[in-house]
Amino acid sequence: MREAVVFLPEQMCDARLFGQQIAALSPDHAVTAAPVTQGERVEEIASGLLDLLPKRFALVGLGLGGAVALEIVRRASDRVSRLALMGTNPLAETPQQAAERDPLIIRARAGKLDEVLREALKPADLAPGLQRAEIHALYMEMGLSLGPEIFARQSRAQQRRRDQQTTLRKLIVPTMVICGAQDPLTPVKRHAFMAELIPGAVLRVIDEAGHLPPLEQPEAVLAALRDWMAMPLRLR
Repeated sequence: MREAVVFLPEQMCDARLFGQQIAALSPDHAVTAAPVTQGERVEEIASGLLDLLPKRFALVGLGLGGAVALEIVRRASDRVSRLALMGTNPLAETPQQAAERDPLIIRARAGKLDEVLREALKPADLAPGLQRAEIHALYMEMGLSLGPEIFARQSRAQQRRRDQQTTLRKLIVPTMVICGAQDPLTPVKRHAFMAELIPGAVLRVIDEAGHLPPLEQPEAVLAALRDWMAMPLRLR
């Protein structure tokens, strides 16, 4: 039986972030988009998901979803058959970065989630092109549908996330690190650093993409994921 594939989205995004990849992979794989909304700590989110996900699965995470994916691997490496990380920062937030989230949480709860989302992911964080405005509008739609309390919860999880460099070094599953060539939030240099820490990892840079490659360059991301799924499993 082919591996099940689980997608974990970025903060304030839902399954629509991976819509085209899910549709393309679903004829051959059991595909799930799991929410990263249930908890104020990455550990809590990961623990809750492990109770719901298949016994063994391939795991794809973007942004906050990538942080949760790394925690899932740290906790239950025997359940993850392969790993793909996009737009992911494996480091803990600095005290300054964590503190900068507090005013955003307050504003979101005060009815200004629209403004906060526009600051959290600006159009300039996506690659230039005709679809930039459309993709940003979808991001806003996803974020507003999730609401201010989920924004607060996910922001707390980001503030408290652990450094996962040790987890990266211990990875023994086929791993691909995917990044947008024009991502200013988690740039190529950060992804290259992460890939270097992972034994046998493959780095795939997606041209003409910023922080949300699955929406900006869906076919290129799908091709990368198909190559990732074709990487041979390693004997434990």
